[in-house]
Amino acid sequence: MSFLALSRSTLRQVSSSTRFFSTSLHVQREYANVLVSRPSPGVALITLNRPKALNALNAAHFQDISDAMMEADEDASVGAMILTGSERAFAAGADIKEMKDKSFAEAYTTNFLANWEVIPKLKKPVIAAVSGYALGGGLELALQADILLAAPSAQLGQPEVNLGVIPGGGGTQRLARLIGKSRAMELVLTGRIISADEAERWGIARVVREGNVVDEAVKVASDIASKGHIAVSAGKEAVNAAFELSLAEGLRFEKRLFHGLFATKDQKEGMAAFAEKRKAEWTHS
Repeated sequence: MSFLALSRSTLRQVSSSTRFFSTSLHVQREYANVLVSRPSPGVALITLNRPKALNALNAAHFQDISDAMMEADEDASVGAMILTGSERAFAAGADIKEMKDKSFAEAYTTNFLANWEVIPKLKKPVIAAVSGYALGGGLELALQADILLAAPSAQLGQPEVNLGVIPGGGGTQRLARLIGKSRAMELVLTGRIISADEAERWGIARVVREGNVVDEAVKVASDIASKGHIAVSAGKEAVNAAFELSLAEGLRFEKRLFHGLFATKDQKEGMAAFAEKRKAEWTHS
């Protein structure tokens, strides 16, 4: 659905000061469960849109999220993406009604939730702008983002233990790497929901206390989109590699990416512009 069909709740979340841009060069697909808009040049805003279910993530919803993000990733005019929900809920979890009757054989043979790992595979950075509930699969989705911004109203947690299961979309692994074993254990084993302030103290998110969280996400995304896209993608790849590689391997990988950027036109332009005290004109090549 185009930005002209944004729901009232979404319009309230994105303040009237935010201007929306469209492009005549790219026709956006319409999706049943997400809204796609362009709040600023180079920025794609993807809004989860299952309000009656508090944006609970079922298979069709997640497929729309994945498709919309992959479409934006392949669009040369996009430099950064934002993923958000409503003021009441970013995503209140996975759709329990859809999964409650699954058998082990069905979950195992179909590799249930395997398609949830879309964001880390994208070349362009993703900002999660979280208001309200981000629980279970909703938090796991937000944790995949490269930058997580939270409104003061945000409530985050992994309450799957209350349903007789554990997080299955990356929660145990990403939380342990992000906040350490003890705090990850506390969230996973108790199902406790934490506030935005606590999430910020633990290093999960930055809380946006002044203004609107989506507006702040647009500012950050616009700043990122104004840079050379190749360098931005390389920076994302290098930081993500730190979670997979040893320090020695990570440093070697970083150096190779750094060296490789000297083969780009953007490196020549960026350094020339700095030396000549002018603004760089990126060609993303």
